[in-house]
Amino acid sequence: MTVPLARPGTDEYEAYYSTYIDKVPEGDVIDFLTSQITTTLELLASVPPALEQHRYAPDKWSVREVVGHVIDAERVFSHRAFSFARADQSPLPGMDQIDYASASNADMRPLPELAGELAAVRNSTLSMFRGLPEAAFGRSGVASGYSFSVRSFVFIIAGHEIHHREGLSAHYLNALHEEPIV
Repeated sequence: MTVPLARPGTDEYEAYYSTYIDKVPEGDVIDFLTSQITTTLELLASVPPALEQHRYAPDKWSVREVVGHVIDAERVFSHRAFSFARADQSPLPGMDQIDYASASNADMRPLPELAGELAAVRNSTLSMFRGLPEAAFGRSGVASGYSFSVRSFVFIIAGHEIHHREGLSAHYLNALHEEPIV
């Protein structure tokens, strides 16, 4: 792709996803996807092992589970983008993030292992997006009962990572500066 992607129009995704798309800064979103993973991996590297299974509330995911969720979601969003880019018009199912997280076993995996998987998934995502012809980004399909363009998934992936990095910083890593976790 030679030209930076335009931000998707609101008719290219379900309104809920504006929460993520609106977080993506102006500029080349593919370049942003490339650089943002470094920021996230640096944040994850700063998490002490004692905090990896920390939950800021009883019903919330641990740090490990948040990372597992980001991995799962990027895989699902990338698959949707890939399917639509290949002009597959088969409706794709939704993703129940609670069920995925429960079945992921992420909380039993060391954070450095999860961070490595996140980096590998991002590299795969970037390879796919970089290999798509420009016309593919305008293709669309149905997932979770809503219409999405391929372009929207590039922004959703970027914004979803921002959303969860902000959450980790605000709800989990500020615990580093509070009372010790017992």
